[in-house]
Amino acid sequence: MNRCAMTTARLKHGLRSACHALNAHALRAALVLAMSATLLTALLATHLPAQAQAARNFPASALRGELQFQSQPEVLLNGQAARLAPGARIRGTDNLLQLAGNLTGTRAIVNYTIDPFGLVKDVWLLRPDEILVKPWPRTTAEAQSWVFNADAQTWSRP
Repeated sequence: MNRCAMTTARLKHGLRSACHALNAHALRAALVLAMSATLLTALLATHLPAQAQAARNFPASALRGELQFQSQPEVLLNGQAARLAPGARIRGTDNLLQLAGNLTGTRAIVNYTIDPFGLVKDVWLLRPDEILVKPWPRTTAEAQSWVFNADAQTWSRP
């Protein structure tokens, strides 16, 4: 009888060892998979900024100016005091939304729109290639007298 008990114990130990080896193998495989996924994510993240540099479409009502961010909602727009509208959207050079509080003290060339109350509503911080697109109206009077090509994102003077 003892002999059978020992054989059963050895069999159970052997099964445990086999399960332990299987678990260790599965753990290694999961670790390799997780590392591969992390590497793939890192590689994709490095390519996203290139895709984010795609041409942005600005509305015909967008004007160009220099914006200096002060304490929110105060800004200097072309050297004149102005205010950001409640819910103003500020898009960075990567076209992602930026918080106005994070931009305090910075100055940038921007395209912007004004809401019916005279507050700055939408702001796009311009990339160097977008700054080179000229002419671009700086006042509403210029925007009303010039012709905007929405497809090419260019303005023509009359």
